[in-house]
Amino acid sequence: MTFMKRSHIFNMVLGLAIAALTQMSCSDEWDDHYNGSSDAGAGVINGSLWDAIQKDPNLSNFASVVKACGYDRSLGGSQVFTVFAPTNSCFSAEEAQQLIQAYNAEKGKVDDDENTTIKEFLQNHIALYNYSVSSSSQDSIVMMNGKYALLSPDNISGSKFLSTNQHYNNGILFTVGDKVAFFSNLFEYMRKDNDLDSIRSFFYNPMFYRSEFSPSESVAGGIEDGKTVYLDSVFRLQNELFSLLSARINSEDSTYLMVAPTNKVWKELIEEYEPYFNYDNTVNDRDSLIYTLPRLAITMGTTFSRTFNSDVSLRDSAISTLAYSGNLRRLVWGADSLHYFEYFNPLSAPNGVLTGTTNITCSNGTMMKADNWKFDKKETFFQTRIIEAEDAGVIREVSTFTNTKGDKEETILPRFRDVLPDNVFYNKVSGNGFVEFEPQRSTSNHTVVFNITNVLSNIGYDIYLVTAPALANDSNATEIQRLPTNLRCTLGYHAQDGSDQSSEVVSMVTTQPDTVDHILLAEDFKFPVCSYGLIEDMPQVTLTVETRVSSSQLRNNTHTRTMRIDCILLKPHQE
Repeated sequence: MTFMKRSHIFNMVLGLAIAALTQMSCSDEWDDHYNGSSDAGAGVINGSLWDAIQKDPNLSNFASVVKACGYDRSLGGSQVFTVFAPTNSCFSAEEAQQLIQAYNAEKGKVDDDENTTIKEFLQNHIALYNYSVSSSSQDSIVMMNGKYALLSPDNISGSKFLSTNQHYNNGILFTVGDKVAFFSNLFEYMRKDNDLDSIRSFFYNPMFYRSEFSPSESVAGGIEDGKTVYLDSVFRLQNELFSLLSARINSEDSTYLMVAPTNKVWKELIEEYEPYFNYDNTVNDRDSLIYTLPRLAITMGTTFSRTFNSDVSLRDSAISTLAYSGNLRRLVWGADSLHYFEYFNPLSAPNGVLTGTTNITCSNGTMMKADNWKFDKKETFFQTRIIEAEDAGVIREVSTFTNTKGDKEETILPRFRDVLPDNVFYNKVSGNGFVEFEPQRSTSNHTVVFNITNVLSNIGYDIYLVTAPALANDSNATEIQRLPTNLRCTLGYHAQDGSDQSSEVVSMVTTQPDTVDHILLAEDFKFPVCSYGLIEDMPQVTLTVETRVSSSQLRNNTHTRTMRIDCILLKPHQE
């Protein structure tokens, strides 16, 4: 079982236990269901479940698989199970041998709980704890592999009972006339469809999908050399991609729609996306990033929780698991008008993201195979970057001079200004805040260097510097305070070898007073290397902004050396 499955079982049992304690009149029924007293009054048969299975000639084929996979030890021990054993009439010796061969082929190569024979056959016929049936039974139970099964008076999920409620020392045995069908969830289905080999290889990559030690579930035995020694170590399969995509597509407790590209589409997208994630040669784990991020970019925003995407709501929009509500859009993306990972008219638009797919029903939703990709990268990972000048860490440095004592002093002082609700520029200045750089030295021009993070490579950006007017902070600003300034702007970035490069994008531009001015610095600019997702002490991409105001312009009161910077915008270029 994965951690999530075991957690669900524990919560379910705990909830039933609480109900039993608060309704003591039902204690007899509780005992019948979980402690093994049959409705017909039959007593417990001496021996274990394994004793019963191996002695029954009609269960010899099932027994051979149980023993080959080592489950004879579990079914012969003290832990309590309910077993729904298929008889030889529906499960042949040839089928048993095929399962054993499949088990041995995967043994040692995959986790036991991921071994196909164990997960899809044995654990699909065994449940933890005691379950019995009566004429009024109608229970949903959880099998060892986490699958839900409907337990009725005469069948389990449609497989008819041949015998019921055989109580043994460690559980209850049923025999069934048909194998209990295994129903794949979305994650499991990837392994079964040859058209999805590429996305399967990504999701099942050991880099992300692996066993991790669970100390909370393990049994501690004491301390040796300052470290805890465990008598029983429990490991659980974890997949980091589920968290990155906010979609637990292996969970039987949730229901999703998932759009998955076929191998043909996957190959085309990888060829297109890989150049966008070209890191310079000095970046740690460069190869891992170049592998992971283009593939993550394909799958971002392609999974939809049915909790938030009913048939009715899908007529208007599809909200993926990575979408944010209006309140969070500004916090995460800088503007609540940005609707990344949310798609309008997904079923009716000519390029609706949920159209033209081949749909397969799974145990926790629908796999939608796409041979024609409808997701626009500008609605997913190729996003507008809003670098607010007032945000922490955005200002790298300002120009300095050496005073008469030999100490360095800043030539210009950043002051953070707010735009208040009663101001006419409220909600016109990004984030309703900007930085006013006040000159501390009147005899020189000034320089400010801004950090820019999370840029993609080899993909076109239109880059803007946005300035704010003096009136945005002070409605009574004087004419002198409202003067324009002249600016020169230079982009800094890395080359493939990690060396610093620069490009003067604007040699001289004059700001427009009394307005929020969007100054186009570069159109369809392509960075040679990527900084997307990097945690950088010194970001490789910078924008240097310099005042270029002459002494005569200052004396004549036509310009100022005060800069008021709202933000830097990097917008996906529109052809």
